[in-house]
Amino acid sequence: MKPHELSLTGAAELIAQKALSPVELVNAVIDRILEMDDAVGAYSLRLFEEARKDAKRAEQKLMAGDPITSLHGIPIALKDLIDVAGLPTSASSRVQDGHIARSDAEVTASLRKAGAIIIGKTHTHEFAFGLTTPQTANPWNLDHTPGGSSGGSAAAVAYGGAVAAIGTDTGGSIRVPAALCGVVGLKPTRGSISLEGVYPLSASLDHVGPITRTVGDAGLMFDLLSSESGARAGAAGNDRARPDLAGVKLGVTANYFYERLDPEINSALQKLCTLLKDAGAELVEISIPETETIMPAQWGIMLAEAAFVHRENIRSKPHLYGDDVRILLETGCLLPAQDYLTAKRAQARLSEIWSALFTQADALIVPSIPQIAARRNQETFTWPDETSETVVEAYVRLNAVANLTGIPALTVPAGLHSSGLPFGVQLMGPHHSEPLLFQLGEVVESADPIGKCRKSLPVSLPASDQGIAAIP
Repeated sequence: MKPHELSLTGAAELIAQKALSPVELVNAVIDRILEMDDAVGAYSLRLFEEARKDAKRAEQKLMAGDPITSLHGIPIALKDLIDVAGLPTSASSRVQDGHIARSDAEVTASLRKAGAIIIGKTHTHEFAFGLTTPQTANPWNLDHTPGGSSGGSAAAVAYGGAVAAIGTDTGGSIRVPAALCGVVGLKPTRGSISLEGVYPLSASLDHVGPITRTVGDAGLMFDLLSSESGARAGAAGNDRARPDLAGVKLGVTANYFYERLDPEINSALQKLCTLLKDAGAELVEISIPETETIMPAQWGIMLAEAAFVHRENIRSKPHLYGDDVRILLETGCLLPAQDYLTAKRAQARLSEIWSALFTQADALIVPSIPQIAARRNQETFTWPDETSETVVEAYVRLNAVANLTGIPALTVPAGLHSSGLPFGVQLMGPHHSEPLLFQLGEVVESADPIGKCRKSLPVSLPASDQGIAAIP
């Protein structure tokens, strides 16, 4: 296995054993970025010179026998909403031209303290207000979107341009691109990872979390970044070592999440339910009430809160925004206060409902996405019943409730579609149930749903008219 293909935990173990140099690892990742990223476009800012210097210092510390931390010499990418002192936070927008961060975001500081090397900053859909990341291609097929808004982060991890990355999630923006790019993504419990120094989209819906190659990597990143680590972090490690799921009640929803769903994704999830049952979980059928309020609440809150964040810039320099984001922000500016308050009331009601659901089951298994990655210029999906749905609406629909309620949600690769594109399964639980989600996710991962493809993409990307490249 090449260094850029390693998992975070695998790379960290090799570095600790002095079997892998941080310089070797960083150079391998930089070479991979140079090979792939002109085609994929995951990075908005490359920090190669700084990364090489940091890697050299990390190597010297390692060889001197000094104590090292858990991410010592590991190259990590940051979504370009996250501040790094002395560097621009572009949010992939012309509105941010000239901006320089005065200090590190708290998540950046935590990564540095753990020994990580910031390899670069990755593209987002402008100000994270979208689900496609138009600057970036899906590394599985350049004609398709990587999803968004953390599309750059997911694409970079998928092709080996970062060992792990940090994204943000307001309505699925970690989970959607992770699922579409065949990697792992965690939206943690609200408030468990600090948002300080992260450009906001919607204050009551925003979350920060890791995008990684394995569930174990996501667990390690969560333990490092969470303000609630310690006893809970130790429990996570112990839970992940448990051999079975005996006593775990796993909810399978009878409505909403399995409506308007690609048949291949549905079939794969049914097989995963059987896998989890065989591992000891008890499958419990759950009916989700008041699902008709999920999307109105999501949009009513997100539009209004985003408009508040951008209230000055949308008036003084609207021409600097992309058309899609400008229209959304202008719509938010016109939203009546009573609509926002109605949405907040619906959010509170959904939180009550979902708390009650988790008295019936310990966790839920649902799709991460209803359809594989759309083509980059695609605007709608058409379903077998001849109804249509916008790409954005389809991707948000299965993810928004976790943002509204603040519960954790983990997406894990679930299979390869006949098109050659990956998709994911989403595991949701009550607040602070990340240890159980990691345990469930590792059982799913043990089935190796996308085989060799999960470890590395082709060495060379196909031309956009050649379709999916063969996997060695």
